[in-house]
Amino acid sequence: MKAFDYIRATSVAEAVAAAARPGAAYFAAGTNLVDLMKGGISRPDSLVDITRLPGLDRIERGADGSTRIGALVRNAALAHDASIARRYPALAEALLSGASGQLRNAATTAGNVLQRTRCQYFYDTASACNKRDPGAGCAAGGGVTRSHAVLGWSEHCIATHPSDFCVPLAALDASVEIEGPGGARSVPLEAFHRLPGDHPERETVLEPGDLVVAVTLPPEAEHFAGHSRYLKVRERTSYAFAVVSAAVGLRMDGDRIGEARIALGSVALKPWRAREAERLLAGAVPAPEIFARAAEAALADARPSGDNAYKIELARRIVVRALTLATAGTPDRVPALPASPFAASPIAPLTPPAGAPAHA
Repeated sequence: MKAFDYIRATSVAEAVAAAARPGAAYFAAGTNLVDLMKGGISRPDSLVDITRLPGLDRIERGADGSTRIGALVRNAALAHDASIARRYPALAEALLSGASGQLRNAATTAGNVLQRTRCQYFYDTASACNKRDPGAGCAAGGGVTRSHAVLGWSEHCIATHPSDFCVPLAALDASVEIEGPGGARSVPLEAFHRLPGDHPERETVLEPGDLVVAVTLPPEAEHFAGHSRYLKVRERTSYAFAVVSAAVGLRMDGDRIGEARIALGSVALKPWRAREAERLLAGAVPAPEIFARAAEAALADARPSGDNAYKIELARRIVVRALTLATAGTPDRVPALPASPFAASPIAPLTPPAGAPAHA
């Protein structure tokens, strides 16, 4: 591992100033960054430790009904927060399906949003990768692409974004709060991650020194609590990144769908919002036929990148399955295998762990 300077910031302003210097990177739990540093993929000159910044480990309820989740809230604490599970059940289900219990105890909200692709060519420094070395080429093109993107990819990069957490966030119109050298701003999560285009090395809208301080869910996100699911297909149910995932929220108006929200995961370099599918479902009576049409619309622009054409059909089926389960209603208890389409029996929700974040 390359030697680096260590800076422990005591305020957001101090952190931003330190991280704006060339070669600096923020450090919190390090569950992704440390692996990248050990492998020589990330080689920062300095690490700015933000773990002791005050106020970033809180879940706050706004007067307008919004929910603000601080950047340092741990994934486990958020998933087991009773209020979060009640208002945004797909969010809790997605968090509980991600990583292992040990990692969820360490990983943070901002770190999850900012985690980098798990493309094997990105992690292999002997392989060409435009994300690591712009202009070097993409070894994944023509390589083993079974897990790679089917939406929004370019000849320069066919990687996917690995987050479970970000998929329901995208479906629920979450926004990302940022503090930077230019001041504070808020960016819709849907616009926060960039598609690869000609510059896959530019993964988000963040500029040097920008610090993610919170993720905010709007008041309207609660409207889908009664009919909300997150489903994930993975090669190993106990602990693995998604092959394909989907978050679905329905606001029912009697026996019809008043409004639908759909987002897909692990199909592109960002969570993929299926807006045309949502429009098709608005006002419709839930039925297999309309769900199949919505699934077709969600994947209408998909094209395989090598040998992963199966992901397109798999994604369609997961959309149909998620819509079917969401129509039936959000379960009162967390499924035995969180977010798995193979879950059959429920289990009682877990007791919130010690150290759960404070509410304001």
